[in-house]
Amino acid sequence: MPKQTAVMPEAVIIGVGNILLKDEGVGIYAAKYIAENFLFSPSIDIIDGGTIGYRLINYLQGYDKVFILDTISADDEPGSIYSMPSEALMGMGHYRRTAHEVEVVEMLEICSLTETMAEVNVIGIVPEDIKNVGIDLTDKLKNHFDAFVGAAINELKKAGFKARRKRNKRSLDAIIQSYNLPHAQRPSARREVSEQLI
Repeated sequence: MPKQTAVMPEAVIIGVGNILLKDEGVGIYAAKYIAENFLFSPSIDIIDGGTIGYRLINYLQGYDKVFILDTISADDEPGSIYSMPSEALMGMGHYRRTAHEVEVVEMLEICSLTETMAEVNVIGIVPEDIKNVGIDLTDKLKNHFDAFVGAAINELKKAGFKARRKRNKRSLDAIIQSYNLPHAQRPSARREVSEQLI
């Protein structure tokens, strides 16, 4: 469920994917990276959605704006980046190649029939390897990671949010390594709030 605060942020970034399957975790890493390295005005929520599936509906109906970071199974070079409104994603039948991709699109389709759906933008990157087990990214996606994060920040700016880099940068490698640690040893910045609120 969305975080309950005195002043509810109107926007949320949701990193989606499975960190156990190499590049499929890129959306999770990107959301964490943004949370660790940027401050926003107005404030936004940043969620580690994992393979969030059908619980995505809570966010699609609980916020004004939703930004989903995920892999996208487009017939394009690994590392290619797409930024599109949800309507365009729903028209891409070939996007649905993993279980969580199917569920994300199905939730978008269901919510599009209601009057309470958020304005949704999907920032997707074409993966190179989502079959092999490993908490890491391929070199190809590491090389395109900054561009992926940059695309997300640009979409936030276009939506009226100001982004400012924090003074102490946390690297992508440090972010990935934090997911290799036992849960109890992960940085305290990651806390449980129904879903993982970064």
